[in-house]
Amino acid sequence: MWRRELKRFIRDHSRLVSSVISPVLWLVIFGGGLGFSIADATGLNYTQFLLPGIISQTLLFTAMFLGISVIWDRQFGFMKEILVAPINRISIFTGKMLGVGSAALIQGLIVVALGFVIGVPLTWYAMSLAIPLMIIITIGLTCIGLIIASLMSTLESFGTIVTFVNMPMFFLSGALFPVTNLPQWIRWAFYINPLTYGVDALRAVMIPGWHTLLPLQLEVLVIVVFDVLMIVMGTYFFSKRQ
Repeated sequence: MWRRELKRFIRDHSRLVSSVISPVLWLVIFGGGLGFSIADATGLNYTQFLLPGIISQTLLFTAMFLGISVIWDRQFGFMKEILVAPINRISIFTGKMLGVGSAALIQGLIVVALGFVIGVPLTWYAMSLAIPLMIIITIGLTCIGLIIASLMSTLESFGTIVTFVNMPMFFLSGALFPVTNLPQWIRWAFYINPLTYGVDALRAVMIPGWHTLLPLQLEVLVIVVFDVLMIVMGTYFFSKRQ
């Protein structure tokens, strides 16, 4: 299942091209255009500030939307063949999660490479810390997409629900602007969003001197707890699917 999902991703050339174009638009055009108004608030080059947010956005959107493969497999009969095989459904879910998660991680690494290309200051030590963080961030997001796909029956309903979930998660994560500059009455929406801690943790390891919302170890713990919860929910809903 893992190898199948990776082959499907690699052979889809349009998806690979879009994985490059979309981050470029955000980092170069959006980052350059809005950077002047944000730089004073962060004390950083805005593109440097924005890169961890766009990495998280790429992981979020890719991991969530690739859950659609479950519905495709169900409609074309492949899922039925897998489910009647003498294989534990948890193993099937794990294979899907690893395949979709690997594809999302590849696109996240492409964004990291783009950061190097456009001149964002990154060190190899920072990347050695960022990649494990990207992995644990991807796991929980992948499970959300698979949970939604397990509960939906049509492509249209899946697309609607995924958009309804991932857009608030993205905009309420601090990916585009500092959370600490927001009014107190709206900060709670950012604090209950698990992606907020993923974005903040990535900034902590990629931007020297970044002040995190919580201690870095605690932010990593929040992400891991979120992953475990999503894995448990995902395996439950997937195993109950007829």
